[in-house]
Amino acid sequence: MSMSFSVLYTVVFFKGRILKYSLCHVFCLKGLIRLAGSTRCSGRVEVYHNNSWGTVCDDGWDLNDAEVVCRQLNCGSALEVPTSAHFGAGTGQIWLDHVTCSGNESSLTECQHSGFGSNTCGRGQDAAVICSAVPIILTGCGSTRCSGRVEVYLNNSWGTVCDDGWDLNDAEVVCRQLNCGTALEAPRSADFGAGTGQVWLDDVTCLGNESSLTECQHSRSRLNSCRHCKDAAVICSDLIRLAGSGLSRCSGRVEILHHNIWGTVTDYNFDLNDAEVVCRQLNCGTALEAPRFSHFGAGTGQIWLSGVTCSGNESSLTECQHSGWGNNSYGHYYDVGVICSGDKGLVRLAVSTRCSGRLEVYHNNSWGTVCDDGWDLNDAEVVCRQLNCGSALEVPQTAHFGAGTGQIWLDNVTCLGSESSLTECQHSGFGSNRCEHGQDAAVICSGEKTCEIYMILQVSLFFCVFHEVFLM
Repeated sequence: MSMSFSVLYTVVFFKGRILKYSLCHVFCLKGLIRLAGSTRCSGRVEVYHNNSWGTVCDDGWDLNDAEVVCRQLNCGSALEVPTSAHFGAGTGQIWLDHVTCSGNESSLTECQHSGFGSNTCGRGQDAAVICSAVPIILTGCGSTRCSGRVEVYLNNSWGTVCDDGWDLNDAEVVCRQLNCGTALEAPRSADFGAGTGQVWLDDVTCLGNESSLTECQHSRSRLNSCRHCKDAAVICSDLIRLAGSGLSRCSGRVEILHHNIWGTVTDYNFDLNDAEVVCRQLNCGTALEAPRFSHFGAGTGQIWLSGVTCSGNESSLTECQHSGWGNNSYGHYYDVGVICSGDKGLVRLAVSTRCSGRLEVYHNNSWGTVCDDGWDLNDAEVVCRQLNCGSALEVPQTAHFGAGTGQIWLDNVTCLGSESSLTECQHSGFGSNRCEHGQDAAVICSGEKTCEIYMILQVSLFFCVFHEVFLM
């Protein structure tokens, strides 16, 4: 059942005495739903309304509707939509009929329907789903369908992944497994909040082409060796990706996800303005070229978009004008690609918190540190702003947050403080330095944000009933 219950305690002290004791019961409600008659991820769909469980009529029931159910239950993607009470007829109310989902809703009750209890259905029309039961989810504070803390399902329980060695290759596998495009970032240090329970995997090492995270090399983590402050996360591109032969992370054939199916874009009218939107959406800098005539190889399956016309300022390719989904007469010979300038100075803070720690930058497909030669508040100001972490408060030096490993990418960084990216500042060149990791630079920013309530709830609707006891 999709309901959780948490208890929060608040104690107020005055001169060593307890003045006020508050007990907050937090009930988390989000379109309660369950599957009956089969397994955890297949069965007759039932929803909870007006204090009772009831079924859903299969009038118009399709894969889009089932996709919402499967995602809501953390059961992967929808595989089938059995009708005619395939898993047996339910009892009691038939709560929903004529359900119409786009497939992107977070709860079945967010979809259009004829109203609770409004139907002319019989028991032989109870709807059902069969889900893929993908044993991996993204969750945590500020998470979305395609970004969040990575959790895997093993031994009948959910657990997190330790960030030891966690990188974009590992994140790429997660994003592909969840049908979320390509990996943009691989946040570490519990960037989406710390999980609870088991830490199932540690030292994950993927090539990047595996179909499942558990296919990658890894070790089984123990809670005493890796704690939840090191929970790994991913940020995926979501509805867009680059594919094809000769591709890199920031160049390839443009593919977009629609109705849970990946398809290509034709090169008709496609220009640098359109490519600019794609590059920005993928965090790949600016557009350099928009190769035509299946430069990165011809795709297969659907050709989703044609006649794309962007101003260049849109945040997503699907916001641009186009001829309609699947409305074209082109073949895959005309699949368009993009070549972007590359990562726009990806930076992260390691070891400590989201807004304080050892500075690392991404270059040449790997993370590396920054030498603290000349490192000052102007430089740190750029980093804090780039990470949406407020202003720079301190610039700890001499590996204050511990020494990194691997490359030292930057040295003699000199920023004015107004740059939008650290790599826009003057420096001695990538990899050009005579530093040791004992000189790894760090920052402490003002904008540390807390989200404890979301880490507890992880839902969109909650209420508290306070029971207060005053002790005098």
